[in-house]
Amino acid sequence: MDFRRIYSSDAISFEVFPPKTEEGVKNLFSELDILSQYKPAFISVTYGAGGSTQDATLEIAMHIKNALELEPLVHLTCVGATKQSLSAYLRKLTDSGIENILALRGDPRKYSCGEPAASEFKYASDLVRFVRENFPTCVIAVAGYPSSHAESPSFQMDLEYTKLKIRSGVDLLITQLFFDVREYFEFVDRLHSMGVQIPLLPGILPIQSMSSLRRILSLCDAKIPGKLYLALEEAEERGGEEALREVGINFAVDQICRLLDEGAPGIHLYTMNRAS
Repeated sequence: MDFRRIYSSDAISFEVFPPKTEEGVKNLFSELDILSQYKPAFISVTYGAGGSTQDATLEIAMHIKNALELEPLVHLTCVGATKQSLSAYLRKLTDSGIENILALRGDPRKYSCGEPAASEFKYASDLVRFVRENFPTCVIAVAGYPSSHAESPSFQMDLEYTKLKIRSGVDLLITQLFFDVREYFEFVDRLHSMGVQIPLLPGILPIQSMSSLRRILSLCDAKIPGKLYLALEEAEERGGEEALREVGINFAVDQICRLLDEGAPGIHLYTMNRAS
């Protein structure tokens, strides 16, 4: 997949996650049928902590590639994994014709005493180098954080880590979700000033319910403007989830229009497995 070619125009892509039940997977396939009508550049599939969903992730990715004839982008985490286990899974992917990887660190596993378990991989950049050296035909994407990663000691250090990760052999960066368009363009400008030239794709969450929003915010440590949060709560009190969804969608549409008008290369939508 040539990301530079894809993102020379206003491309769109989607993210989905593996459901926990067979019924959920069946429902996701129905949602994917609808999403496929929008001809996305790719559809990314998440990967559970420690590889807990790797079989489901592969099944969904193969459906995207073979049944829908679209490009899957498979998430892959490395902390707690071994070179042997990662090689085996990457071989499964490449043997299935899937060569697009989103390289992530993942959450560190811990011993019962609470100390982090030993790992052959500490950072996403370690995984990028491993994939680039051992599976050279793979296309590699990574995550970026417009408001800085929660564990970074400073905003500047986070940018340095991001640059290091990209220089390890990355083709595309997809941002964590954000609600302030200015954060994205400041992030892009700073990385461009540091010599980064790959596409920097903004990730947008169309808010569809308060429960999913709260869950996502707790997982990714993203910040939501107080004014938006209050508007969502008021809409839900006034008209239920449908009214809340209207506020969330309108906000996302405004973000997307501003991003594209000001030069973003495309849009990556966090769908929460809902084509609507």
